[in-house]
Amino acid sequence: MRVSVQPDRFDPAAEMAGFGTGPATGAVVTFTGIVRDDTGRMQALEIEHYPGMTEAVIADYARAAAERFGLSDVLVIHRHGRLAIGEPIMMVATAARHRQAAFEAAEYLMDWLKSRAPFWKKEVGADGESWVAAKDSDEDALGRW
Repeated sequence: MRVSVQPDRFDPAAEMAGFGTGPATGAVVTFTGIVRDDTGRMQALEIEHYPGMTEAVIADYARAAAERFGLSDVLVIHRHGRLAIGEPIMMVATAARHRQAAFEAAEYLMDWLKSRAPFWKKEVGADGESWVAAKDSDEDALGRW
C-alpha cells in the first residue's frame, strides 16, 4: 500500500510500474482525476491540506478498503498546491483477485476522497477566487457504501 499527498505532478503510467504484481492478483483498476473547468472562467485550482493528518486519514481509508474488498495492493496519490487545468489531481489504483472487488474498491476510495478527505479547494480565475463547496451528489455517492 502506498499513499502520497504531494505538490508534484505525477505520471500515472510510471506509478503503475510494479503495482499489483503478485500471484494473487487477477485484476488491477486505476482512475486518474484531472483538473477541469466547469465554469469557463477558472484559471487554476488551489488545494490546501493539513500535512501529516491528511496522509494518515487517507492511509486509514486505504487500509479499510484493502480489508473490506480483499485487496492485494492499494495506491492513492492526491496533489495539493496550485494546479492548472488539465493536470492530474489524484490517482487511485486497486489490485484484487477478482475484477469486481478491484472496481468496487476503487469506486469506494474515489467516493470517499471526493467527499471526506481533508482537502480544501479554491477555484482561481481572472475575476477572483472562490472556495469549492461540497456537493449533495458526492454525499449521495458515498451513501451507497
